[in-house]
Amino acid sequence: MSNRNILMSAGMLGFVAVILGAFGAHALKANLEPGALESYTTGVRYQAWHSIALLAISFSPENFPLKKRVFQCWLIGIILFSGSIYLLSLDALMNTDLSVLGPVTPIGGLFLILGWFLIFWGSFRYSDYR
Repeated sequence: MSNRNILMSAGMLGFVAVILGAFGAHALKANLEPGALESYTTGVRYQAWHSIALLAISFSPENFPLKKRVFQCWLIGIILFSGSIYLLSLDALMNTDLSVLGPVTPIGGLFLILGWFLIFWGSFRYSDYR
């Protein structure tokens, strides 16, 4: 996984997070229940945080161990965690029942956590940080 690909992904995910945040603050504010809007905002926040974290990872040395795995974990985590929260928050507005997605959210959260753990673990294996 090249730094350029991670940088591009960080840019796109951050771009989408800002758009979704603005959409939530303006278009959804009047149409969602407060709890659903709060959940939606949580999804945006985690997507934005991990987009910034991906940006930081894109500037790490190419040979940093587990960089590819961190990227994969965070990408999967953002899609599963934030994506499921977006859909669950918009469930009533779309007049659908997406409650089957409920278990997807914590699985996505585990991928986000695993990405952070891999950075911690990789720092022990990277000789330039000793």
